[in-house]
Amino acid sequence: MTDTKSNDASGATAPGSIHWKRNLAVSLVGSFTTIVAMTLLLPFLPLYVEELGVTDHAAIVQWSGIAYGATFFAAAFVAPLWGRLGDIYGRKLMLVRASLGMTVAISLMGMAGDVWQLVALRLFVGLAGGYSSGSMVLVATQTPKDRSAWALGTLASGIMAGNLVGPLIGGALPPLIGIRGTFLAAGAMIFLAFLATLFLIKEEKSPARKQAAKASGGWASIPDKRPVIAMLFTGMLLMFANMSIEPIITVYVAQLVSDAGKVTMISGVVMSAAALGSILSASRLGKLADRIGHWPVIAGALGVAGLLLIPQAFVTSSWQLIVLRFLMGVALGGLLPCISSVIRHSVPDSAAGGILGLSVSSQYVGQVAGPLLGGFVGGHIGMRAVFLGTCVLLIAGAAYSWMVRPREDDVGALGDRS
Repeated sequence: MTDTKSNDASGATAPGSIHWKRNLAVSLVGSFTTIVAMTLLLPFLPLYVEELGVTDHAAIVQWSGIAYGATFFAAAFVAPLWGRLGDIYGRKLMLVRASLGMTVAISLMGMAGDVWQLVALRLFVGLAGGYSSGSMVLVATQTPKDRSAWALGTLASGIMAGNLVGPLIGGALPPLIGIRGTFLAAGAMIFLAFLATLFLIKEEKSPARKQAAKASGGWASIPDKRPVIAMLFTGMLLMFANMSIEPIITVYVAQLVSDAGKVTMISGVVMSAAALGSILSASRLGKLADRIGHWPVIAGALGVAGLLLIPQAFVTSSWQLIVLRFLMGVALGGLLPCISSVIRHSVPDSAAGGILGLSVSSQYVGQVAGPLLGGFVGGHIGMRAVFLGTCVLLIAGAAYSWMVRPREDDVGALGDRS
């Protein structure tokens, strides 16, 4: 008996589930679109900062980092708030708000007059955005429970594909329509997602859930907090593992490649390999989790990814690193849908949005802490220490997740609570 086999009859006929496939399709397209729009500025951000009047090289790098990080910094604080408001006023409303806010903010970036305005608008995107995290909440709560991990895996694939495609589009569009025109095109793209969200997504109203959400204490309403704490930790660990290697990739590849002119190209391939692996595996591992249970997939994915980090510390050629990063992405690809699905099964419906928003915040913490600690350890101890240290953390996370998994006699209660 697994955690997905315990769904009662109402699981397949949950409110709004008649529209779950259409909601998933719109959320998938909208999440892909908004993530592309958020990440396409990566290739030309330093150029735009310079165009806005910053001339010193060190200042350009500094302002580029501030502008890029501002969005995630702001989003980490407000994600639980938007999730909580979604519990009370509806998850579709949060997607409409996010897509409209991002349309305005990203379009205005193309009209920025100085770097301060750019940073302020990036902050506003983080405060007003959250479409992809909001779509995770909507899909998690509207999809029949026995299909939830597969649906969330499909959605996660779209989000990761957006992260992969965004920089490619950002490198191709500015030479054709200019940097400012690229921002306006991105705003128009998100506006289409706004229209699709407004007119196509159907969320059945639930006055009982709204009243329960207002009355519940959010975190206090969770009977067994151990699985939720494990998932918050796992989400942070996932992003930490993905991002801890980023600051040292180029320097590490330079030690493996004799031709200095190929270092940046191969570094880009190495960075993309993990994302590609995750895109290909997310829905498949989600489907596997629906069949055998989420906890074996979570613990197995963390353990396999941890073990794959060991040979990465001792590779002798770039192709070995590319293959290992791809396999690590395959292993980690199932974690995001499983994290959302376990939280969905472990908390009352009236608190799902707030807790899933808290999960998003924990992932942003890992996204910020990973590069900081990875760069520090790589610079002061050595690059192999980054791989091996992350390996230890992932294996410890796998052991912790396995230890706190619900036992069979607790499974029925999980299904009833969600």
